[in-house]
Amino acid sequence: MAVARRERLRRGGVAVLDICVVAALYYGSAKMGLLQQLVRRQVTPLWPPTGIALAGLLLRGPWVWPGIALGALLVNISLGPSPWAVLLIAAGNTLAPVCSYLLLRRTGFRVELDRLRDALALIFLGAFAGMLVSSTTGSGTLALAGVLPADRFWPTWSVWWTGDAMGVLVVTPVLLVLRSARLPRNAPVSRWVEALLLLAATCGVGLLETSSTPLLFLGFPLLIWAAFRFQLAGAAPCALAVSTFAVIAAARGAGPFSGHDLLTDMITLQAFNGSSSLTALLVAAAVSERDETQREIARACGHLAALVARITAGGYPAPPPDDSAEGQRPP
Repeated sequence: MAVARRERLRRGGVAVLDICVVAALYYGSAKMGLLQQLVRRQVTPLWPPTGIALAGLLLRGPWVWPGIALGALLVNISLGPSPWAVLLIAAGNTLAPVCSYLLLRRTGFRVELDRLRDALALIFLGAFAGMLVSSTTGSGTLALAGVLPADRFWPTWSVWWTGDAMGVLVVTPVLLVLRSARLPRNAPVSRWVEALLLLAATCGVGLLETSSTPLLFLGFPLLIWAAFRFQLAGAAPCALAVSTFAVIAAARGAGPFSGHDLLTDMITLQAFNGSSSLTALLVAAAVSERDETQREIARACGHLAALVARITAGGYPAPPPDDSAEGQRPP
């Protein structure tokens, strides 16, 4: 009895700690995301809390949803036009990652993101489909509260959906990588030099992305380089950096985001960030699948070689004669 009670208390304490950590991370990342707000001080083109919320659900289980709700409530208390609007927006922000989590579970999603089907599920179900809940709930609530004009509904909805989807696409993979991140052992010096060169090139491309020159496409060679050479461990942070620089350029109206209305800018940003995340995740998953296939082939070849060696050395007895065949011979 005492042991079972202590075990229940321990599990309860761990669950409460998980909820508090998720709430704190949600609130802190929301404050960072609001630095790039575009609509009514609460709608941003990159909303990191959605990525943190979905990663928390995938890594710690569905019981951490109260932490998501608490974090969303604390963030929107100072932003919402009224108490009922704050509750509805917080509910939408909580339901969206939960729906994404359930959709991913139905597809057999693996947090290692080492299969093409996992990358496609995260992009189209976890980000694009699941985040329709929060964008529709939030924009509709602001419209019903009378603080969002009718002609601003769709631009606001597009920014909301873009921000929440981008949070899943660029933040969740990084958190899933950090879950199992380890420093490589016995890595050659050339490997560290290549990683530093990739980091420097990413920073340089970021400066070009945020300038007045429309050079967003320079991020794609970096994503392919990171995915091929470092798989998801390199592709996920690189995609996060490239997308963050694109969001900054969109908020400043620089480069390809200059001289357009808000809806056009959000469509451009969504297309770029979606394409970059799709490229990084799919290439990294394809390379991981290739490497796993090569390892399986090597194991199979090793097993066959050992089998042949044992047979050659007489490790297996000769097969017994077939008595039934002998009984059928003519006299």
